[in-house]
Amino acid sequence: MMIDKTKILPSVLIVVQLGAALAYIPSRDWRKVTYWLAAAILNVVVTF
Repeated sequence: MMIDKTKILPSVLIVVQLGAALAYIPSRDWRKVTYWLAAAILNVVVTF
C-alpha cells in the first residue's frame, strides 16, 4: 500500500504530535497530553 505524496508530511506531523502527548504522560501534565492528542486527532480527521 503506497501513501499519497500529499499525505506524507501530515502523517509525520501526526506521529510527532502523538510523541509529544506521550512525552507529557510521565510528568502527569494531563492538559498538555489532551492538547497534543486533540491536535493529532484533528489532523487525522482533516487529512484522512
